[in-house]
Amino acid sequence: MSRITSVFTPGYKALIAYLTVGYPSLAMTYEVANVLADNGCDIIELGIPFSDPLADGATIQKASYHALQQGITPQICLAAANQLRQKIATPLVFMSYYNPILSFGLEAFCQASAKAGIDGLIIPDLPPEEGAELEASTRKFNLDLIYLLAPTSTEERISLVAKKSCGFIYLVSLTGVTGARQTLPPELEDFVNRVRQRTRKPLCVGFGVANPEQAGRAARIADGVIVGSRLIQLIEEDATLSSLESFTLSLRQALNSI
Repeated sequence: MSRITSVFTPGYKALIAYLTVGYPSLAMTYEVANVLADNGCDIIELGIPFSDPLADGATIQKASYHALQQGITPQICLAAANQLRQKIATPLVFMSYYNPILSFGLEAFCQASAKAGIDGLIIPDLPPEEGAELEASTRKFNLDLIYLLAPTSTEERISLVAKKSCGFIYLVSLTGVTGARQTLPPELEDFVNRVRQRTRKPLCVGFGVANPEQAGRAARIADGVIVGSRLIQLIEEDATLSSLESFTLSLRQALNSI
Protein backbone atom coordinates (compact mmCIF):
# COMPACT_ATOMS: atom_id res chain seq x y z
CA MET A 1 0.00 0.00 0.00
CA SER A 2 1.40 3.39 -0.98
CA ARG A 3 1.50 6.39 1.33
CA ILE A 4 -1.24 7.97 -0.81
CA THR A 5 -3.48 4.92 -0.74
CA SER A 6 -3.15 4.69 3.04
CA VAL A 7 -4.91 8.07 3.37
CA PHE A 8 -8.18 6.63 2.12
CA THR A 9 -9.59 4.68 5.05
CA PRO A 10 -13.30 3.72 5.10
CA GLY A 11 -15.54 6.67 5.92
CA TYR A 12 -12.72 9.21 5.97
CA LYS A 13 -12.77 12.16 3.56
CA ALA A 14 -9.36 13.27 2.32
CA LEU A 15 -8.37 16.91 1.94
CA ILE A 16 -5.87 17.52 -0.86
CA ALA A 17 -4.28 20.94 -1.30
CA TYR A 18 -2.40 22.39 -4.26
CA LEU A 19 0.36 24.99 -4.18
CA THR A 20 2.69 26.28 -6.88
CA VAL A 21 6.34 25.75 -5.96
CA GLY A 22 8.08 29.12 -5.75
CA TYR A 23 4.95 31.24 -5.42
CA PRO A 24 5.01 33.84 -4.08
CA SER A 25 8.53 32.75 -3.08
CA LEU A 26 10.39 29.54 -2.41
CA ALA A 27 10.64 30.37 1.29
CA MET A 28 6.87 30.89 1.41
CA THR A 29 6.34 27.51 -0.27
CA TYR A 30 7.81 25.80 2.79
CA GLU A 31 5.71 27.90 5.16
CA VAL A 32 2.50 27.23 3.23
CA ALA A 33 3.14 23.49 3.11
CA ASN A 34 3.64 23.39 6.85
CA VAL A 35 0.42 25.33 7.47
CA LEU A 36 -1.48 22.92 5.23
CA ALA A 37 0.01 19.86 6.89
CA ASP A 38 -0.68 21.20 10.39
CA ASN A 39 -4.32 22.01 9.68
CA GLY A 40 -5.73 18.83 8.25
CA CYS A 41 -4.42 18.39 4.70
CA ASP A 42 -3.86 14.73 3.89
CA ILE A 43 -2.00 15.13 0.58
CA ILE A 44 -0.15 18.15 -0.81
CA GLU A 45 0.19 18.73 -4.54
CA LEU A 46 3.36 20.58 -5.49
CA GLY A 47 2.80 22.34 -8.79
CA ILE A 48 5.84 22.48 -11.07
CA PRO A 49 5.62 25.82 -12.92
CA PHE A 50 5.15 25.54 -16.67
CA SER A 51 4.93 28.20 -19.37
CA ASP A 52 1.74 26.83 -20.97
CA PRO A 53 -0.50 25.42 -18.22
CA LEU A 54 -3.52 24.58 -20.38
CA ALA A 55 -5.66 23.11 -17.60
CA ASP A 56 -5.21 26.04 -15.24
CA GLY A 57 -7.21 29.22 -14.84
CA ALA A 58 -5.96 32.75 -14.24
CA THR A 59 -4.98 32.31 -10.59
CA ILE A 60 -2.65 29.35 -11.08
CA GLN A 61 -1.43 30.67 -14.43
CA LYS A 62 -0.28 33.85 -12.71
CA ALA A 63 1.37 31.90 -9.91
CA SER A 64 3.17 29.68 -12.40
CA TYR A 65 4.36 32.66 -14.45
CA HIS A 66 5.63 34.42 -11.33
CA ALA A 67 7.51 31.32 -10.20
CA LEU A 68 9.11 30.90 -13.63
CA GLN A 69 10.20 34.54 -13.55
CA GLN A 70 11.98 33.77 -10.29
CA GLY A 71 13.86 30.93 -11.94
CA ILE A 72 11.97 27.97 -10.51
CA THR A 73 12.87 24.80 -12.43
CA PRO A 74 12.01 21.10 -12.02
CA GLN A 75 15.39 20.65 -10.32
CA ILE A 76 14.50 23.32 -7.77
CA CYS A 77 11.10 21.69 -7.26
CA LEU A 78 12.83 18.39 -6.54
CA ALA A 79 15.09 20.07 -3.99
CA ALA A 80 12.05 21.73 -2.41
CA ALA A 81 10.24 18.41 -2.17
CA ASN A 82 13.27 16.85 -0.52
CA GLN A 83 13.41 19.61 2.05
CA LEU A 84 9.70 19.32 2.78
CA ARG A 85 9.89 15.56 3.14
CA GLN A 86 12.40 16.00 5.94
CA LYS A 87 9.91 18.17 7.85
CA ILE A 88 6.47 16.71 7.17
CA ALA A 89 5.08 13.18 6.76
CA THR A 90 2.18 14.28 4.53
CA PRO A 91 2.15 12.51 1.14
CA LEU A 92 3.53 14.75 -1.60
CA VAL A 93 2.46 14.67 -5.24
CA PHE A 94 4.03 16.53 -8.14
CA MET A 95 1.49 18.13 -10.48
CA SER A 96 3.26 18.83 -13.76
CA TYR A 97 2.60 19.01 -17.44
CA TYR A 98 4.23 16.35 -19.56
CA ASN A 99 6.79 18.51 -21.37
CA PRO A 100 9.02 19.31 -18.36
CA ILE A 101 9.09 15.63 -17.38
CA LEU A 102 9.86 14.53 -20.93
CA SER A 103 12.65 17.10 -21.16
CA PHE A 104 14.09 15.88 -17.87
CA GLY A 105 13.84 12.24 -18.96
CA LEU A 106 10.95 10.07 -17.80
CA GLU A 107 12.90 7.50 -15.83
CA ALA A 108 15.38 10.06 -14.51
CA PHE A 109 12.54 12.27 -13.29
CA CYS A 110 10.76 9.39 -11.57
CA GLN A 111 13.97 8.27 -9.91
CA ALA A 112 14.74 11.80 -8.72
CA SER A 113 11.16 12.28 -7.50
CA ALA A 114 11.22 9.08 -5.47
CA LYS A 115 14.59 10.02 -3.98
CA ALA A 116 13.17 13.44 -3.02
CA GLY A 117 10.26 11.83 -1.16
CA ILE A 118 7.52 12.35 -3.76
CA ASP A 119 4.72 9.78 -3.62
CA GLY A 120 2.91 10.34 -6.91
CA LEU A 121 2.47 12.31 -10.12
CA ILE A 122 -0.50 14.09 -11.68
CA ILE A 123 -0.02 15.00 -15.36
CA PRO A 124 -3.14 16.81 -16.68
CA ASP A 125 -2.13 16.66 -20.35
CA LEU A 126 -1.15 12.97 -20.40
CA PRO A 127 -3.99 10.80 -21.75
CA PRO A 128 -4.01 7.23 -20.41
CA GLU A 129 -3.76 5.88 -23.96
CA GLU A 130 -0.27 7.40 -24.17
CA GLY A 131 0.97 6.80 -20.65
CA ALA A 132 2.61 3.37 -20.92
CA GLU A 133 6.22 4.61 -20.83
CA LEU A 134 5.70 6.87 -17.82
CA GLU A 135 3.63 4.17 -16.10
CA ALA A 136 6.57 1.79 -16.37
CA SER A 137 8.90 4.33 -14.78
CA THR A 138 6.50 5.18 -11.97
CA ARG A 139 6.05 1.50 -11.15
CA LYS A 140 9.82 1.01 -11.09
CA PHE A 141 10.22 3.72 -8.46
CA ASN A 142 6.99 3.07 -6.52
CA LEU A 143 5.22 6.29 -7.52
CA ASP A 144 1.46 6.53 -8.00
CA LEU A 145 0.50 7.88 -11.43
CA ILE A 146 -2.86 9.60 -10.96
CA TYR A 147 -5.06 10.09 -14.02
CA LEU A 148 -7.88 12.57 -14.50
CA LEU A 149 -11.46 12.18 -15.68
CA ALA A 150 -13.85 14.92 -16.79
CA PRO A 151 -17.65 15.03 -17.00
CA THR A 152 -17.27 14.60 -20.76
CA SER A 153 -15.23 11.39 -20.41
CA THR A 154 -16.66 8.46 -22.35
CA GLU A 155 -17.50 5.15 -20.73
CA GLU A 156 -14.46 3.68 -22.48
CA ARG A 157 -12.17 6.38 -21.04
CA ILE A 158 -13.65 5.91 -17.56
CA SER A 159 -12.96 2.18 -17.69
CA LEU A 160 -9.40 2.78 -18.92
CA VAL A 161 -8.59 5.31 -16.19
CA ALA A 162 -10.22 3.08 -13.58
CA LYS A 163 -7.78 0.37 -14.60
CA LYS A 164 -4.64 2.51 -14.88
CA SER A 165 -4.86 5.22 -12.22
CA CYS A 166 -2.96 4.57 -8.99
CA GLY A 167 -3.47 6.18 -5.58
CA PHE A 168 -6.77 7.80 -6.52
CA ILE A 169 -8.68 9.06 -9.55
CA TYR A 170 -8.81 12.84 -10.03
CA LEU A 171 -12.34 13.88 -11.03
CA VAL A 172 -12.50 17.26 -12.76
CA SER A 173 -15.81 18.67 -11.54
CA LEU A 174 -16.53 20.72 -14.67
CA THR A 175 -15.56 21.30 -18.26
CA GLY A 176 -13.06 24.12 -18.11
CA VAL A 177 -9.94 25.15 -16.24
CA THR A 178 -9.00 25.37 -12.58
CA GLY A 179 -10.30 28.27 -10.51
CA ALA A 180 -12.58 29.10 -7.60
CA ARG A 181 -16.28 29.04 -8.56
CA GLN A 182 -19.43 30.34 -6.92
CA THR A 183 -21.17 27.01 -7.43
CA LEU A 184 -20.33 23.49 -8.47
CA PRO A 185 -22.20 22.02 -11.47
CA PRO A 186 -25.55 20.34 -10.75
CA GLU A 187 -24.40 17.26 -12.68
CA LEU A 188 -21.54 16.54 -10.25
CA GLU A 189 -23.35 13.78 -8.38
CA ASP A 190 -24.28 11.98 -11.59
CA PHE A 191 -20.69 12.20 -12.83
CA VAL A 192 -19.20 10.79 -9.63
CA ASN A 193 -21.78 8.00 -9.53
CA ARG A 194 -21.01 7.11 -13.13
CA VAL A 195 -17.36 6.63 -12.28
CA ARG A 196 -18.16 4.86 -9.02
CA GLN A 197 -20.00 2.16 -10.93
CA ARG A 198 -16.73 1.19 -12.64
CA THR A 199 -14.18 1.26 -9.85
CA ARG A 200 -13.58 0.89 -6.14
CA LYS A 201 -10.52 3.14 -6.24
CA PRO A 202 -10.72 6.41 -4.29
CA LEU A 203 -12.35 9.29 -6.17
CA CYS A 204 -11.31 12.89 -5.47
CA VAL A 205 -13.09 15.97 -6.83
CA GLY A 206 -11.16 19.06 -7.89
CA PHE A 207 -11.54 22.21 -10.04
CA GLY A 208 -13.84 24.87 -8.63
CA VAL A 209 -13.99 23.93 -4.94
CA ALA A 210 -13.71 27.26 -3.11
CA ASN A 211 -15.45 27.02 0.27
CA PRO A 212 -16.41 24.54 3.00
CA GLU A 213 -19.95 24.15 1.68
CA GLN A 214 -18.74 23.08 -1.75
CA ALA A 215 -16.15 20.80 -0.17
CA GLY A 216 -18.85 19.17 1.90
CA ARG A 217 -21.07 18.62 -1.10
CA ALA A 218 -18.26 16.96 -3.04
CA ALA A 219 -17.17 14.86 -0.06
CA ARG A 220 -20.65 13.41 0.41
CA ILE A 221 -20.28 11.54 -2.85
CA ALA A 222 -16.49 11.26 -3.25
CA ASP A 223 -13.57 10.10 -1.12
CA GLY A 224 -11.65 13.35 -1.19
CA VAL A 225 -11.68 17.00 -2.22
CA ILE A 226 -8.93 18.96 -3.98
CA VAL A 227 -8.53 22.72 -3.45
CA GLY A 228 -5.99 24.93 -5.19
CA SER A 229 -6.89 28.34 -6.61
CA ARG A 230 -8.67 29.56 -3.48
CA LEU A 231 -5.62 28.71 -1.38
CA ILE A 232 -3.39 30.74 -3.68
CA GLN A 233 -5.80 33.67 -3.45
CA LEU A 234 -5.65 33.56 0.34
CA ILE A 235 -1.85 33.52 0.27
CA GLU A 236 -1.96 36.64 -1.91
CA GLU A 237 -4.47 38.38 0.35
CA ASP A 238 -2.78 37.63 3.67
CA ALA A 239 0.98 37.06 3.79
CA THR A 240 0.77 36.12 7.48
CA LEU A 241 -1.01 32.92 6.33
CA SER A 242 -3.54 33.21 9.17
CA SER A 243 -6.38 33.30 6.63
CA LEU A 244 -4.97 30.23 4.92
CA GLU A 245 -4.74 28.46 8.26
CA SER A 246 -8.33 29.20 9.28
CA PHE A 247 -9.69 28.36 5.83
CA THR A 248 -7.85 25.04 5.69
CA LEU A 249 -9.13 24.15 9.14
CA SER A 250 -12.69 25.04 8.07
CA LEU A 251 -12.38 22.66 5.11
CA ARG A 252 -11.14 19.89 7.38
CA GLN A 253 -14.02 20.45 9.76
CA ALA A 254 -16.52 20.37 6.89
CA LEU A 255 -15.16 17.06 5.69
CA ASN A 256 -15.10 15.61 9.21
CA SER A 257 -18.77 16.44 9.62
CA ILE A 258 -19.81 14.21 6.69
